[in-house]
Amino acid sequence: MDAGSYTGFEVEVFEPGILRILFNQPERLNGMSAPMKRDLVEILLQAQLDNAVRVVVFTGTGRAFCAGDDLKGYAKSGAQDGLVPPIPPGHDTAIGTYDGLRGISQPVNRAVRALDKLSIAAINGVAIQTGFSLALACDFRLAARSARMGSATLRFGLLPDEGGQYLLVQHLGVARAIDFMMRKRIVDADTALELGLVHEVTDDGDLQKRAMELADELANGPQVSMRLLKRSIYNAAELGFDQALDEIAAKTAITDHHADAREGVLAFREKREPRFNDWLESD
Repeated sequence: MDAGSYTGFEVEVFEPGILRILFNQPERLNGMSAPMKRDLVEILLQAQLDNAVRVVVFTGTGRAFCAGDDLKGYAKSGAQDGLVPPIPPGHDTAIGTYDGLRGISQPVNRAVRALDKLSIAAINGVAIQTGFSLALACDFRLAARSARMGSATLRFGLLPDEGGQYLLVQHLGVARAIDFMMRKRIVDADTALELGLVHEVTDDGDLQKRAMELADELANGPQVSMRLLKRSIYNAAELGFDQALDEIAAKTAITDHHADAREGVLAFREKREPRFNDWLESD
């Protein structure tokens, strides 16, 4: 995949197969607009289908990871180059809001969660509402010590309409999700770590380095097994035990016969580190 600039973010590519999405509108606290969301969905589709991409990292510039929707950006459609026309502002009627959420806003988190490649949110600053739910949709979350995050939609009489309530229940359980959302909580990084909302907290200056170290570790793992295991873990959260057993058996029928499994067994016998992903290197 080629690096380049898109609406509200830049795409950078690093070896071995690390795609970094950098939100680059710090003057707007990296707030999201409809065109930006459409570009994000497209980039995630490309990442899904590009064998060269192994891990996706999201992060921001300035004081925010993403401080929610850019309300000014939603007030106008905004000019766009190319053959695809601008997205109408929408949200002017009840059915328009329903259609806008289903067609533009919610597909972002759906695309993140559906991505078979592992994803990391490197939360460099404020992550509110849209930004918070995007981070929750990722597989790993690292936070700078100065980061703050939460939903807090009720402060405006609004709802976490991009799936934030579902994702928060998955991470916190019903009782703590009720407390978090109804009390409009915005927490610091250390509190988020205690709650289990993030996996790790780093000093501000170390966040990007640590995120890339984790991305490199994941990118060098056995990609086929990791992608199937990721999907199996998320499926297990919603399946019965018998269904989960059948589901993992079907995926194991693939991984047991893959070249990475043969390499893993051989490396164990030879008492060395395995060299996975030759099938990717040969593409």
